[in-house]
Amino acid sequence: MNPKGSGTRWMFLLFFTPVALWLLLLLILPHFELLRMSVMKGEAGAGMGVTWDNYLGFFQEPIYWATFVRTALYSVVVTLIVLVVSLPIAFYTTKIAGVKIQGFLLVLLLLPFWVSELIRVYGWMIILRESGVLNNFMSSLGLWDKPVELLYNDAVMIMGLVYTTLLFMIVPIIGVMESLDDSLIEAAYDLGAGKITIWRKIIIPYAMPGIMSGSIVVFMIVLGSYLTPKLMGGKNSLWFTEQIYNQFITYFNWNQGSAFGFLLLLLSSGIIWVALKVTRQKLSDVLK
Repeated sequence: MNPKGSGTRWMFLLFFTPVALWLLLLLILPHFELLRMSVMKGEAGAGMGVTWDNYLGFFQEPIYWATFVRTALYSVVVTLIVLVVSLPIAFYTTKIAGVKIQGFLLVLLLLPFWVSELIRVYGWMIILRESGVLNNFMSSLGLWDKPVELLYNDAVMIMGLVYTTLLFMIVPIIGVMESLDDSLIEAAYDLGAGKITIWRKIIIPYAMPGIMSGSIVVFMIVLGSYLTPKLMGGKNSLWFTEQIYNQFITYFNWNQGSAFGFLLLLLSSGIIWVALKVTRQKLSDVLK
């Protein structure tokens, strides 16, 4: 008998069991229950049966699938904007800034996330509302005759979603870029390659696992976001998570809400699968 092997096995069980229980109780079992509810009709003891009406009802109401498509498109747009903003920040932090400056920059990136998303969104609302900081500042300069309503439109909603998810893209890219050998970039410069070519041929391909990892996280967060579209987009935000919320909380229609939730899960899984195929990345490499 190998005492060392036995001890390693017990240590593995000690650390793996809480994770397995967490996944089972808070993720797997609730999803199975939602799946069951999504194909049921009626309440318990009131003529329950299996039906696909909860899914068919989604396609029969234009507001549902229009909001569904709109949420998907805006989530992709926000993910692309976050990627474009994050790449130069990650490159500067890892390859240009000094060691001391790197730590300071990382603290600046992390600092806004020390408070909840709700507080951060309310901060933007205080700045942008009619009686907010920006309106008062512009009026004091004489640039605006009267306060302008800057909130409750798609542009501000997208800005808020970009702001609340930026860190989740920067950190994975930084983690990959740190291992990029500087001599590869220097050699490309010596051989006459331009900046765009270096980014296209060296930096982006090397950072692709981090890019895909961050993109998946950002996309999933944006797709499932509720607070930011609701508060910054206003009543016309038309975000699909609000439709799910309404089914569960407003109408108490858990069966329909469960179906909407699974449709959102299928949408996100499908888009991520397509993105992995287009970029020729393996999910196992992205999750490392």
